[in-house]
Amino acid sequence: MATIEAICISKKKGIVKRPVEQAVFQTGFGIVDDAHAGKWHRQVSLLAGESIDTVKEKLPTLKDGAFAENIITRGLPLLSVSVGDSLQIGTEIILEITQIGKKCHNDGCAIKKATGDCIMPKEGVFAKVIQGGEAKAGDQIVLKS
Repeated sequence: MATIEAICISKKKGIVKRPVEQAVFQTGFGIVDDAHAGKWHRQVSLLAGESIDTVKEKLPTLKDGAFAENIITRGLPLLSVSVGDSLQIGTEIILEITQIGKKCHNDGCAIKKATGDCIMPKEGVFAKVIQGGEAKAGDQIVLKS
């Protein structure tokens, strides 16, 4: 069973996100109180915990939210999702995948500077909220392709 390992938010863009106990996902908007929420296609960002583990081998002090990811998954084949696929979190929330990867910051993020690479541009997955609800770490997440 695939689960959410952590949910992270930030009040401002451009800063590391911090883990929260639970979050409210608002239909057509994103995660309430997160700086990246809004009426656009990248309302929620996801990264696989397994991918983060590989970076932690070089940077063991890495904290959840360091890549500005909203959701860290565990046990989900996130690297094989496609644009248009859906993810269901718990019994209520539906996310639609809208983008895979993104352009890295011009001068590279702190993680890239420390390790020589950053996974978010290649492995980050972005989605919009089709159906909202509440979620917390430990909730089940299912790929609905």
